[in-house]
Amino acid sequence: MKYRHIVFDIDGTLIDTEYAVLRSLQETVRVLSGREIPYSELTFALGITGADALKKLDIKNISYAAELWNKNMRKYADTVKVFDGITELLKNLLRLDCKMGIVTSKTREEFKQDFSHFNISHYFKTIVCADDTQRHKPNAAPLLKYLEISKADCRQTLCIGDSKYDSMCAENAGIDFALAVWGSRQTSIKADYFLKNPMDLLSLQ
Repeated sequence: MKYRHIVFDIDGTLIDTEYAVLRSLQETVRVLSGREIPYSELTFALGITGADALKKLDIKNISYAAELWNKNMRKYADTVKVFDGITELLKNLLRLDCKMGIVTSKTREEFKQDFSHFNISHYFKTIVCADDTQRHKPNAAPLLKYLEISKADCRQTLCIGDSKYDSMCAENAGIDFALAVWGSRQTSIKADYFLKNPMDLLSLQ
């Protein structure tokens, strides 16, 4: 493969969390403010930090709201799953001696709670969470942190994500970007590659 480092987003890329994230956010906003916001109007929250999403919704006590949101999300845990083809892809990348990493808008605690139990964490050598940088997607900081820790060459690194925030983060960091079409709601997002399913990655030269 052309790329030696493959950096994944989590939600909407490795695992399907959309329903759990948005339904629990909907419930959190309802409890805190009495507002009933349609599901379709909350999709902006996908791909940014929970704190940033809550700020955009004019929620005042961000710390308490984030805690409540996480508590509500646990109610929908049975709806979250690894996307079909992801485990097979990771096994193939390992055989090709590709280094795999994660850059996520989740905090380290959210990462442990939402992702670790899927038993694919061991594929990823370098993991950058929201607590690791002061600035977050779409800023380049998270991917630049990945490059710093992993000592990867940006020209040999590919970022895979499902949102415009992932795309902008990659562009700002000077890294090629592939859109995870299997988990994205917007195919108009700027990308170097459009992957209809995870295994399409292996065809990149």
